[in-house]
Order: sequence, then structure tokens, then C-alpha cells
Amino acid sequence: MKTDTYNERVNIFPQKDDNDKCYKKKMVNVKRKPKSTPHLLDLEESRREGRSTERRNPKMVKFLKPNKAVIVLQGRYAGRKAVIVRAFDDGTRDRAYGHCLVAGIKKYPAKVIRKDSAKKTAKKSRVKAFIKLVNYRHLMPTRYTLDVDLKDVVTIDSLQSKDKKVTAAKETKKRFEERFKTGKNRWFFTKLRF
Repeated sequence: MKTDTYNERVNIFPQKDDNDKCYKKKMVNVKRKPKSTPHLLDLEESRREGRSTERRNPKMVKFLKPNKAVIVLQGRYAGRKAVIVRAFDDGTRDRAYGHCLVAGIKKYPAKVIRKDSAKKTAKKSRVKAFIKLVNYRHLMPTRYTLDVDLKDVVTIDSLQSKDKKVTAAKETKKRFEERFKTGKNRWFFTKLRF
């Protein structure tokens, strides 16, 4: 790996002789490497003060946890809100990158007004759900969490066949609709305007 260098103008005749009448300063460009190691005096000072001289290697904080509300950024469901069901930070054999299993809203509920009948309110409160494995790079985490228990419904096995996926999506839809009717997590059930 090539290290960064910087140019410095250096006088190659640093001292002037009294006998030399035709002395001229000759400046030459010299390439030097910047000092990357800490100064020895700084190390001694830090030892005296009790600070550790080793460089800290902080671990990444895992913030993409189950029940975290996210926004899908790529693909068919881009711009849709979803909730993480299970996270795979180290990847799997099939997907060697960090990804997670998400359950999200394919179709958001419509706005309910006071004059709507019970039948119309029920129709407007419908939600359509999707289940998907998504790369971490294609998610935008939010500050919100959603306390809907989907672990028993949405699993990796439910994505293996079409029938299992459809039944898992229906159960997810039912649980999302129940949560919507309670009136909690209003942000999650509103369409993202973009």
C-alpha cells in the first residue's frame, strides 16, 4: 500500500561561507513521509497520567435488532415501512452479508373519517403485508420500534415455499390490522410521503 507523501522545499546549502562570494541558495523539492507514529514524549506523558497507550478498537453497536421499524430503500417495496423479525449480522451460507428477515406493509390503511359507516371503516382499515429477506445496506433504520410478536409466524422456513409464504403473510396482515385498530404506532401505519 502506497503511503501519502508531501513535498517540502529544502535548502541544500544551509550555511553560508564568508569566503564564498558567489553563494546562491539552491532549493530542491524533497519528498518526505508524514509522521504517523505518536511522539515519544506524548507516550511518556500519557503513561504518567495513567491513560492507556494502546489504540482502542471499538466494536460496532448492533442497532438493527428485532422489532426495530425500518424503511426499505431498494427493490419492489422501496419506500415501504417494515419491522425486523430476525437479524443475521454475520450472514449465512447462502447470503454471506449482513441481512435480516423483515415483515412490512405492502398497502397502507386509508384515512378513516367520522361519517364513515362501520363497514367502510373496516374496509379502510385493511392492510396488506409482505415478508422478505433484505440486505442491511437496503434498509434505513428509524427511531421507532413496533411491539408486534411475529417470530412464531414469520420464519426462514416460511419463505421456502409459496404456500407457507402466503399463510405467513396472511397471519402478519391480521396482526398488523389488530395493532392498527388499537391506535398505537400511528407513524408506522402512515404512508411515507416522498
